[in-house]
Amino acid sequence: MDGRSRQIGKAAEYAEAIAHWRSGRGDGAINIAALHEWLTREHGYTGSLKSVQRYWSRTFPAPVMRARRRVETPPGAQAQVDWAEFPGMVLGDEVVDLSALVMTLSWSRKRAIVWSRSKDALAWQSCHLACFQRLGGVAAVMRIDNVKTALSKGAGAWGEINPTYRRFASQMHFHVDACQVRQPRAKGKVERSVRDCREYLDPYSGVFGNLADLQAWTDERMTERSGQLRCPATGTKVMQAWEQERFLLTRLPEALPEPFDVAVRRQVGDDCMASFEGRQYSVPFRFIRQDVEVRGVSGRVLFLKNCEVVANHPRGTEALVVIDPAHFEGPSTPRVIAPLPLGRMGRKLQEIASAGVQHRSLDLYARLAEVAR
Repeated sequence: MDGRSRQIGKAAEYAEAIAHWRSGRGDGAINIAALHEWLTREHGYTGSLKSVQRYWSRTFPAPVMRARRRVETPPGAQAQVDWAEFPGMVLGDEVVDLSALVMTLSWSRKRAIVWSRSKDALAWQSCHLACFQRLGGVAAVMRIDNVKTALSKGAGAWGEINPTYRRFASQMHFHVDACQVRQPRAKGKVERSVRDCREYLDPYSGVFGNLADLQAWTDERMTERSGQLRCPATGTKVMQAWEQERFLLTRLPEALPEPFDVAVRRQVGDDCMASFEGRQYSVPFRFIRQDVEVRGVSGRVLFLKNCEVVANHPRGTEALVVIDPAHFEGPSTPRVIAPLPLGRMGRKLQEIASAGVQHRSLDLYARLAEVAR
């Protein structure tokens, strides 16, 4: 020992300034390099970074460590979900940036990977559905990252779930569990799946004509991988553990819901019309003065009652009033009397409208005059 460990370092002369800098940093991680830069800039410190590090380790105790609780969820209880980014993928004769939704069952470690060209709300839901199909059902809880398609405000347990995703989760019978910010270990299983996707799957190593070819290749590789990896909970291969877990997943409905990016409730007026996105759409007359759910899907507007589609219209048309004449037909119900039937003039107007708009004005007047006689 040469006694250097007992010497007072140069940084000790700046103890008051260092204490002041430390008080403004709270309990978070301390960047000693930033402290050295600050001392040099603000106080003319001429010592080395190493001298500041030695002073800090002698003066301030090591931060208190928090032990982490290891939790193994029961089968069917949880799946972890996250996006993986793959820029510069070659599909046919184009270079595109792709995203892959990775979903991992926490108990068996069975994985599903679904490719997408975007990460909007429609892609978020459609990739969920595709993963559910590959996993054979829906886990009770989805542990997700704090993406905008899932959380519209805040993060973690105090975040506000996006209304569209909340409705989707309700229909598919799963609970949304958002991770805390900067806590990657909270979804470590899917993080490892993403890493394995990059290393084992390595989509850059193949040549694919289109997205369907890439997806088929990925599905084949994932099936192969589940026969190689072992499930920590059972000690068996992941494929064998998944065969046990799949029977505890919520079964998928016979008809999967169509992904939607808007979900609102509207009341049907006495004229059998409901408003959505600045337009009026017809709904079967038996639903007047009732609330219906309106969903905006790709190119369509769906009106639902008790999760059943009761009206289907094109979305974003130039027309501000969109009517299906069939919605005004049919027998009365115990609650609603059917609309009065169309007269001769009304039926003729419908015939002309259904034939197209190419009729000349004189031809139209002639037709109406014939009806009037």
